[in-house]
Amino acid sequence: MVAAASGPDHGAHHGVNHDPSSEQTVTPKTPLLTLDDARARMLAEVVPVAETEDIPLAALSRRILARAVHAPRDLPPADNSAMDGYAVRHADLVPGVRLRLIGSALAGAPFAGTVRAGECVRITTGGNLPAGADTVVIQEDVERTGDQVRLTAELGERGANVRRAGEDVARGERVLPAGRRLGAIEIGVLATLGLAAATVRRRLRVALFASGDELRPPGEALAPGQIHDSNRYVIAAMLDRLGAEVLDLGIVRDDPQRLRSAFVQGAANTDLVITCGGASVGEADHVRALLDELGEVGFWKVALKPGKPFIFGRLGTAFVCGLPGNPVSALVTFHQLVAPAIRKLQGADDPAPLCISASAGAPLRRNRTRLELLRGRLEADGAGGWRALPDPQQSSGAFASLARCNAFILVPAGSGVIATGEMVQVLPFDDLL
Repeated sequence: MVAAASGPDHGAHHGVNHDPSSEQTVTPKTPLLTLDDARARMLAEVVPVAETEDIPLAALSRRILARAVHAPRDLPPADNSAMDGYAVRHADLVPGVRLRLIGSALAGAPFAGTVRAGECVRITTGGNLPAGADTVVIQEDVERTGDQVRLTAELGERGANVRRAGEDVARGERVLPAGRRLGAIEIGVLATLGLAAATVRRRLRVALFASGDELRPPGEALAPGQIHDSNRYVIAAMLDRLGAEVLDLGIVRDDPQRLRSAFVQGAANTDLVITCGGASVGEADHVRALLDELGEVGFWKVALKPGKPFIFGRLGTAFVCGLPGNPVSALVTFHQLVAPAIRKLQGADDPAPLCISASAGAPLRRNRTRLELLRGRLEADGAGGWRALPDPQQSSGAFASLARCNAFILVPAGSGVIATGEMVQVLPFDDLL
């Protein structure tokens, strides 16, 4: 450590001879990558998996479309009724007119004839509009006596209560783009179009393990100094939400040879290896050294709090992401860095995360060098806006605090304090969490 000088000529005023050879060369620290830069580096490296497969509707949830889907037919396939009522010719609708009922058009049982002048057909919602008819009068606007139907309300417009063929989707129209992640709505669209399967990219294969002599599986008794492994379960749950196939390699001891074996096994048949722990600078943190030995390190450490000791690299054909061991740090780095890379590997064109402006509900002290993602709650402020309240517990090891929160408050690096009431950017928790 070098003591601060008392003035610009400190030393000379005390008769100290200056010997340049006695000075130590100080290597300047490499600036940490910003979160945006780290994410961009990763996205520039990864490319989507190329293999595709045809999967039936019942197994399509969370899969990624490999090619766009175009409508093989119009939706609806024919003009049909939007209401229960009577199919008529609009030209017949004059005040007090009586129409003769000649049949019915039910959903799935269309009327085979033609509606001519002075005639009508009973029709139910979804029933095909009969030939000759162009309008539906709802049943509440008529009186029926036997086969006679009299209009009792104001005249409707031509085409009233009729859904035209192709008004939802026209034949040949693109209804789902390539890259769409399939959920309930998309699967419903495919089924409505009569498609029994879709071509999707194969599932991403991800190897996962946690390292640490202190870790024990949940359910086991703990000896002094031991903790239960939570990171693997957190990461596995998020991988499941993303639709990835997980190879769980369990807990690996802080032993270079065992870690080396886990890396080799994990990278052998997967697209991505994720480790939890061992990415920092402690004596038992071997992940970076092993990745240097077996593969290549793309970058190490990010200007992010929590989550600084994050590693990205490559081992053979598999990418490697080394997450910090602290539980909140592991969750944040997966959410902010690994998940976007996985989406690109999947070929997914997922929407960008929602970011909301809100007023700070308390003073927020900036970290001098790192962007900080504070856990907090996003609440309506009663005036049409939002207020972000930081949680009192911000330790990277305090995972339970996340259960009280619904958002990350983004506090940019810098000096000073963001005052109560100043605007900040907030990331609401998404469906990964």
